[in-house]
Amino acid sequence: MTTTGCSTPVPRREVRDRHGRVYRVGETDLDIMGRRRAWMVFLPWVGMLGTGSAGYAFASADGMLREAHLRSGGHVLWLLGVWMFFQAAVAFPAGRLRDSGRLRARTAMLLGALGTLLGQVPSAFAPGASIALLGFAVCGGVGAGLVRVTCVTLVGKWYPERRGARTGFVDGGFACGALPLLLLFSRPVDPGGHRGVLVGVGLVCCALVAAAGRFLEDPPKGWWPPGVDPLKVPDDPGIRRALEKNPPAVRQYTPREAARTPVLWTMWSCLLCTAGIGLFGLAFQVPFGRDMGFAGGTLAAAMSLRAVVDGTGRGVVGWVSDRVGRRRTLIVVCLVLGSAQFGVLVSGRAGSVPFFLFCSLVSGFAGGAVLPLFAAMTADCFGEDNNASVYGLVHSSQLVTGLVGAGTAAVAVGAWNYHAAFVLAGSAGLASAVLALFLRAPGRPRARRIVPNPHPLGEEMAS
Repeated sequence: MTTTGCSTPVPRREVRDRHGRVYRVGETDLDIMGRRRAWMVFLPWVGMLGTGSAGYAFASADGMLREAHLRSGGHVLWLLGVWMFFQAAVAFPAGRLRDSGRLRARTAMLLGALGTLLGQVPSAFAPGASIALLGFAVCGGVGAGLVRVTCVTLVGKWYPERRGARTGFVDGGFACGALPLLLLFSRPVDPGGHRGVLVGVGLVCCALVAAAGRFLEDPPKGWWPPGVDPLKVPDDPGIRRALEKNPPAVRQYTPREAARTPVLWTMWSCLLCTAGIGLFGLAFQVPFGRDMGFAGGTLAAAMSLRAVVDGTGRGVVGWVSDRVGRRRTLIVVCLVLGSAQFGVLVSGRAGSVPFFLFCSLVSGFAGGAVLPLFAAMTADCFGEDNNASVYGLVHSSQLVTGLVGAGTAAVAVGAWNYHAAFVLAGSAGLASAVLALFLRAPGRPRARRIVPNPHPLGEEMAS
């Protein structure tokens, strides 16, 4: 990768829109960091690819890890839940440090790479669940949280005019990174052979995350790309449509100000429901398919295809949200996510393998698409300057999902009736669609609430 230095000062200025929001214009991406901003899409994707193996692959290795040292499938769900807890717990403090400038993107990624390595190696040699918990759940969760909050918020800062597709693409790297290990663990692995696999994966993933983070850089606060005047209607039809459907936040909210708005807590509750459904799918769909008589190869194919669809679907849904609006897209995705749970139940009862695979893929597609939508919507509602902090607040809903959801799933896998479990998950998805109806950017008046002047200028002059 080559960089180009700038030998002369670059003229820049600050402009204000009608709401008083300040935009920094005049500098190009080459002026700021010496390379095109497209690198700030590809490199975060590589970072997410490296850290993405942890959650999906650890869950898919359920049977092998049970034989190796955990003995109980419930332990694996607990580990996954604690991993989610620490990933969410680190999001807000890391976001605060990132927004304040005390934690650079490169440093955050280096710490995330170290956490990824420490999350895999102790899991390989753990003699019991407690050490695996410390290694995978704590170190791996903290590392994944640092990488996620850095990557998905950084790309939105570099593409404030059309962030949906890029944010979705970057976030999709997390699911795509799971595919190699899903394929590895779909075959029987000797209990002693898991160590080499996990150590090798840890080393490779650590190298990917650290190498990607080496070149990450934040734009200046308030930066706006050249060629797109923030005070005028853009000439480019794609950018114009994206800004019409997803206008910039009326001002830059601090985390304290954002927390005082009902919009943030509506987003928090909606993410709580949808993330819980995603964890439910990992816990229930494979055991349900096995109990319904589906072959192990079919279930392994379903999980592998789910990871592919999950990863690629996030970018597609982000692109759609740029065209039709983030809120409308989220409502449809939540409806699809809830309906897919009922479809999985019906297909299993009917013994239809194609329908089961289809519903499982749809569930993975919708469940994964929710995460980048919230990341982009956070910036749309509250601005980019404190996006990492505010996104950390929204993402903290997975604190509840991780512990409560995983604990419930660990107990319920062997005790619940599948019918009740899938009906509950489907209902939660439909409820999240209802919550999404109320997601509107704070401070922006609705068009129907704008009352026309009863005495236009012409009538006043005539009288």
